Amino acid sequence: MRDLRDIGLPPCEYPGEATRQVPSLLALILCAATASVLGDLVAYRLAWRGGDRLDRAIARSRRLTSAQQHLGAALSRGGGALVVIARFAPAGRSVVSLGAGAAHRKVKEFLPWSAVAGVAWAVYSVGLGYVGGQWLGAGWLGTAVSVLALFLAGALAALVVRRPAPATAAPAAGAPAGT
Repeated sequence: MRDLRDIGLPPCEYPGEATRQVPSLLALILCAATASVLGDLVAYRLAWRGGDRLDRAIARSRRLTSAQQHLGAALSRGGGALVVIARFAPAGRSVVSLGAGAAHRKVKEFLPWSAVAGVAWAVYSVGLGYVGGQWLGAGWLGTAVSVLALFLAGALAALVVRRPAPATAAPAAGAPAGT
């Protein structure tokens, strides 16, 4: 078995600790991925059965109506990559799961991509938590740094989402369009 020092992590304090950590990490990844996919399916089914009530709620907002149209178009083109990428965006998972249900996409088209996204997210989250715990420790300092990083990442995501698109230059007077 490889030593944790081989991959750049500090050695375990107790003999046999590394062999006990791997099964618990795998179990944690399995639980996180399963819960993630089940959550997707609950949102999917709620939107599927939401019918007119959900449509009326979406119709009240131009932004939600536009987002639903774009999402429906993306899902109808396959949308597998969208399901995976949305897992890592704030609120993206909910929007895609609800959108897939509201658009009455087939479960066999949505579920495999939800499973891929759930496993990818679980591996990322558990891996990040493990490395962060090894690097920062499990004390108050590690918790404080993690919470600070969470807020900074959220603020950065909000800035990126709310930043207006750059204005495109208008063509010069008399110039043909597209040049």
